[in-house]
Order: sequence, then C-alpha cells, then structure tokens
Amino acid sequence: MVWTPLHAKIHRTIRSRHLFERNQRLLIAVSGGQDSLCLIKLLLDLQSKWGWYLGIAHCDHRWRSDSEANANHVENLAKTWGISFYLETANKPINSEATARDWRYQVLSAIAQANNYQYIVTGHTASDRAETLLYNLIRGTGADGLQALTWQRPLTTGILLVRPLLEITRTQTAQFCEEFKLPIWEDSTNQDLQYARNRIRQELLPYLRDNFNPQVESALAQTAELLQAEVEYLEKAAQQLRDGALGVRHEKDSLTLLPLRLNRRVLQKAPLALQRRVMRQVLQQILTDAPSFEHIEKLTALIIAPNRSQTDPFPGGAIAQVEGDWICLK
Repeated sequence: MVWTPLHAKIHRTIRSRHLFERNQRLLIAVSGGQDSLCLIKLLLDLQSKWGWYLGIAHCDHRWRSDSEANANHVENLAKTWGISFYLETANKPINSEATARDWRYQVLSAIAQANNYQYIVTGHTASDRAETLLYNLIRGTGADGLQALTWQRPLTTGILLVRPLLEITRTQTAQFCEEFKLPIWEDSTNQDLQYARNRIRQELLPYLRDNFNPQVESALAQTAELLQAEVEYLEKAAQQLRDGALGVRHEKDSLTLLPLRLNRRVLQKAPLALQRRVMRQVLQQILTDAPSFEHIEKLTALIIAPNRSQTDPFPGGAIAQVEGDWICLK
C-alpha cells in the first residue's frame, strides 16, 4: 500500500478528533464521485490499522438517465474490494436537493440499523463546507447555519454521521483519485446551474478565488470550524439559562408541553445572544418547523415588554403573554 500525506492526515484527524473507535462497523456512503471514492480508498487503506468492518451504501435518486448504470458501477467496485454493498432506489425520481438529502439520510439510517453499523460516513469536504457557509449566508442565517456541516452528529439512536474529509478540498480529492487511478463516475447534475449549490460551486467560488483569495475554500472552512466550537459553547450556556428561567429540572420532552413559563428576571440578566438562543430552543420544541428570525425576535422582545404584552399567534396557534415576572406560552 502506498502511504501518502493524505493517508497520514486522515489517520491523524480520526485519532485526534475521536471520529471512530477501533473495530467498529462503518457504513460508507459512496456516490461514485471523486470525494466518496477518495474517502472509501482512504478508509480501506487504514482498515488494517483500525480493525474496522466496512460496508458501502449507494442511494439511487433516479433523477438521471444513467443512475442505474452508476449504481452498478459502485456495486462492482464493492465486489472488487470485497466489501458488503447495499443499494436503495427511490420509488420515484427525487428532484429537490432538500428532499433528496432527507431521503438519503433516512435510507442510510435504515440500512445502518438493519445491519448493525455504528457509523455512517460521508465524503463531505472543506469545499462542501465553504459552499454550505456561503449558501446559508446568502439565504440569511445565524452562526448555526454557517457551521452546519460538522465533523459528526447523531442521526438516530446509536448511529453517528461522520465526515472525516472536512479539512480536504475537492482539488485534493481529485488529485488523490488521479494518483490511484480510481474510476470516478461523473455526475452530470453537478453541472446543472438550476441548483443554487452548483452556481456557488461553478460560478461564485471560482470568482472569489480569482479576485479575492486563492485559498477561499480553506478560509471559509476554517471560519466554519471556529464557529462550530462557539455555537457548541453558546448552546450549552443557553440550555443552562433556559433551565434557570423555567425554574425546574425538566424532562427531555417536557418542553413540548404547553403552557410553559419563563422567568423574565432570570433572562433579563443575560446577554442578548443567550436570550435569543433560549427563545429559539423553546420555539424549536413547540413549533413543527424551524423558528424564523421574526418568531425569535418577537418572543425575545417580551423579556423587557410591559405587563400584559403578548405576541400574535405562532404557527400552530400558541401565544406568548407577559404576566408579571413571567412569559407564559399557551
């Protein structure tokens, strides 16, 4: 086996960030593109050092005429490497990026649960991280959206989603595939500019690279990395503040029950950043969709509003009202 600087880097990253334990079962999501082929090759080469059991999963969205041939290509690679292969094909073509992503994670979770894999591993790179930051920034988001592509997160009970390539750029994965002559399946939809992410990838990032910063992808990925640690810290601090404002130790699911009472005197002592986070956490529990900036702001405004002030109804009909020292949601 040829040991490249990229092998060494990923080996160090997995160890230092505690991404995987030894002797675990890893399900690798492989599309056949350069990032996922780079990922599976690296993990195969590191397998002997870590004692992993590896499996490959491929999701066929049926949105390209060559999607079946693409799936067969990945299956043949799995056979060549002697790895378990799992294929899931959509019942009907999936055309929206968000729907496709949700379906993919549902399917991967189901495969992992049925076959006892502890980790689902994807080939997201620093380039994806940069694109996600720009995409969410343009749509309007706080720090949470800017750092949305994290190293790992729980998908379902007992299964972690892990992204080991977040410090590797797409240029590096292409070079790696070329070096090892890995048979990349080119996805024609990556060139389709009707998708916002493709416009960011094909037009915006090259423009920023040529006119502002040749290392723009790494710079944006670093920003996401810094924000991730800060968001983690702020979320924990907001949870502690929320517990204090509720005045009780609550069960995990008790926040979904109305009425809820938040102590304004406790919240008034906190910085605005934490006040907003508390209100967002509360709204996340009682709304079916993610709370908007406007929802969070109108609830936060009640912390210093006159007695008897109230909001208009939130989606689903809940109303917040000031009753003395308390904000009551009912």
